[in-house]
Amino acid sequence: MGIKQTLQADHIPVNKYTLIIAGMPVITFTKVGGLEYGIDVVDLPDRTRASGGNAQASEFTAEQPLHHAAEVAAMEIWFEENQDPISATAKKAGTLVMTSGTGAALKSYSFTGVWPSKRKTPDLDFENSGDMAVLEWTFQVDSIFPL
Repeated sequence: MGIKQTLQADHIPVNKYTLIIAGMPVITFTKVGGLEYGIDVVDLPDRTRASGGNAQASEFTAEQPLHHAAEVAAMEIWFEENQDPISATAKKAGTLVMTSGTGAALKSYSFTGVWPSKRKTPDLDFENSGDMAVLEWTFQVDSIFPL
């Protein structure tokens, strides 16, 4: 059986998503890394593993077009809010919404305690054919909840 026979109709493609950060303007993220969220693992004396019971903090990356000047400025301000002295609004909440081709199906993940911890400018190269310059942001996340 081929992959076309196993997929349900109206699947959710990886290019149909919106990343929304509460308290921020709409920001175009051209790429969002996976939201990995796990539980602490404990090694037991009998060499087996068990749940440690506590959920781990997480991080993910997202890319933003450098030429979106107003959006870049908003991210830079938020980044500055997380430097000493840290603003009371530095950590925010957010939602990642993934939508099917027709919009009839969707999957969402809500997260709390999100803040940008790192900004990376693009690698530059005279021999590049003119690819779009993007900033890569690393975000820290306290908790992720499927909706």
